[in-house]
Amino acid sequence: MPKTIEARGVFAPTPSRQDSKANTTSTVARAILETEVKQREAKTARLRALRLKMEAEAPPPAPKAAKPARKRAVKA
Repeated sequence: MPKTIEARGVFAPTPSRQDSKANTTSTVARAILETEVKQREAKTARLRALRLKMEAEAPPPAPKAAKPARKRAVKA
């Protein structure tokens, strides 16, 4: 961050010490969250690729045997 008045501008407010610490904390927190999101998406993509590969290599399921048709009782 520029420290001189000329670099900041004449009317630019100077951040307080608390604002600077809060800004640093939020920047670090956002960076951590971004890396977690990237890791989660990479893991999801890897697991999806493995699942699709496993499904492609698996033999097709055997067709189920047809159940015999029930006869309805006829009322006399």
